[in-house]
Amino acid sequence: MQEKIAIQGIKGSFHHQVAREYFGKEVPVDECQSFREVVDSLLTNRSVSAVMAIENSTAGTILPNYALIDDNNLQIKGEHYIPIFMNLMVLPGQKITDIKKVCSHPMALLQCQSFFKDHPHIELIEDTDTAEVAKRIREQKLTGVAAVASKAAANIYDLEILQEGIQTMKSNSTRFLVLSSKNAAPVVTGANKASLKFVLENKRGSLVSVLNILRDFDLDMTKIQSIPVIDVPWKYAFFIDVLFQEEEELEKVLKILSELTEELKVLGIYKNGLL
Repeated sequence: MQEKIAIQGIKGSFHHQVAREYFGKEVPVDECQSFREVVDSLLTNRSVSAVMAIENSTAGTILPNYALIDDNNLQIKGEHYIPIFMNLMVLPGQKITDIKKVCSHPMALLQCQSFFKDHPHIELIEDTDTAEVAKRIREQKLTGVAAVASKAAANIYDLEILQEGIQTMKSNSTRFLVLSSKNAAPVVTGANKASLKFVLENKRGSLVSVLNILRDFDLDMTKIQSIPVIDVPWKYAFFIDVLFQEEEELEKVLKILSELTEELKVLGIYKNGLL
């Protein structure tokens, strides 16, 4: 029997879509109501791997998820990108003028701001999961309440889509990480991307020195994100993604960076999901 994959949300959520595309359509999932619960699922061996959203092309980075990965020593073993199409759905037979409230995950609502500005009579309410709201509307037969979720959620929970594609940016997409606990992290064949965390001394030019090393070894940095070091005011940890061609070159870079930084941590070495 295939082992479970932890997802944030329930069947019909975007995390469920990613799990099916990455692991196969029949993959069993451990449905978690929060990202913290996703991590707990891994650490308690309820699941062997997890899917976790990390950034959206419209709404930006989900900063707390970097801390969850780092603090719990999780390993990134893959990534997956999907286009995100947000849909407004209700119990059948209602019009948009009947809708008083829309509930959904805060990232979903954030991605649809322009649409809701045109409908000021609708109250927006943040909830735990896109598909969970759709399921609740069906089970409780809620009228005057709409969900923002995927077409799969509308099909699973038998809701009517009032309007498709209400996301502000029509080219909207989200990057998801595939995670495992550190002890279960496999060696990824054909890896060409690495996610690193480093902390620098508070002195002039320290970040430039790191960036120059990446340039000198022809590593393509695709992302950099700074996050405060909680117990040291005005000190920051940097999370970067780099593309590399030869793992030997990456090893040389890591050796040099370990001497230039106060702390260096490899969060994962895996395949670029955009190729």
